[in-house]
Amino acid sequence: MQRILIIEDEVSIAELERDYLEINQFAAEIETTGTGGLQKALSNDYDLILLDLMLPGMDGFEICKRIRAEKDIPILMVSAKKEDIDKIRGLGLGADDYIVKPFSPSELVARVKAHLSRYERLSGSKEKANEEIRVGGLVMDKTSRRIFVNGVEVAFTTKEFDLLGFLLLNPNRVFSKEDLFERIWGIDSIGDIATVTVHIRKIREKIEQDPSKPQYIETVWGAGYRFKL
Repeated sequence: MQRILIIEDEVSIAELERDYLEINQFAAEIETTGTGGLQKALSNDYDLILLDLMLPGMDGFEICKRIRAEKDIPILMVSAKKEDIDKIRGLGLGADDYIVKPFSPSELVARVKAHLSRYERLSGSKEKANEEIRVGGLVMDKTSRRIFVNGVEVAFTTKEFDLLGFLLLNPNRVFSKEDLFERIWGIDSIGDIATVTVHIRKIREKIEQDPSKPQYIETVWGAGYRFKL
């Protein structure tokens, strides 16, 4: 169940928000002071924060600024102030939305759901972006273009990385030197297909425990190379 922190000093409003959120299957907690709200927000894991602007102890602007410095979660600022300057300031400090009182509880719930859904999509895309390929003790991080062998990072040139990556993504398929040269260097590249052999040797030296008896990249005599799974 997703957890929401309500930082609101008007108890009746806070309880109304909590009730509607709980009806919609959220777990909601209330904090009525600015300092207490900040402490709770930073010391607990919440999925979203409803933050009133005018609070005793510390205003919503300062709370928003401090939360955003440490956490990347949706913050919905709530206020009776309708001035554009307050909205602009709140959004500029990192708030994801600005809701003006009075508002309907159904609108509040709709906005909460929309921001949580958006945050989940963005978080999911970030996780996918940091895609890793793992085979035995070999790890390739495609996003940062880093290679780890048994937990230790190993430096690769651009072409070494591209060649290993291509073989990793096409396991158990045999590719001739000509195929690999065309795919990695390009059909119009100036060079000799012998460079493929040189790069395979260098890659083996970096990832194989015994390059003379390769565990990962196998030579298929008379045909080419394949990555074994």
